[in-house]
Amino acid sequence: MKADKIYLIGFMAAGKTTVARALARRLGWRAADIDEIIEQREHLSVAEIFARHGEPYFRAVERAVLFDQLPPRHVVVATGGGTFSDVQNRAAINRDGVSIWLDVPLDRLIARVPATGRRPLATDRAGFERLYHQRRAVYEQAHIRLDAGRSSIEALVEELVDRLERESP
Repeated sequence: MKADKIYLIGFMAAGKTTVARALARRLGWRAADIDEIIEQREHLSVAEIFARHGEPYFRAVERAVLFDQLPPRHVVVATGGGTFSDVQNRAAINRDGVSIWLDVPLDRLIARVPATGRRPLATDRAGFERLYHQRRAVYEQAHIRLDAGRSSIEALVEELVDRLERESP
């Protein structure tokens, strides 16, 4: 495989964290999760950060955490659902490694995400759907699109490894 860094992108609940951990194990690499790092750094959940400080603050912290992840190699990075939407973040990700869009159909995501407030941008279902459609256009700028809506984690990991061996930019 030519790639030495992988970024998983996609909408909330697409499975980025789960796939990142499984893919990192398969490759013998490290997994990093942007949202988990933010929560550790801020000592607050993502929902609490949004509630206390607002989305602009969260996005600034998210960019700082992402840029901290640029130097290490042999890492599978699970980004937040909105990380790739930022132009600077997207450019950094696409320069630094292989970006892989885990594409999951909207109905599957809705079934996975309860409107409980744990995911601040999912509480308003109409807004959730609008955001999904807006972000799809951005996610299409990833190096690789993977249909991740129906396969098992193991099958997704094997398909990714196969595609990375064939398609790495």
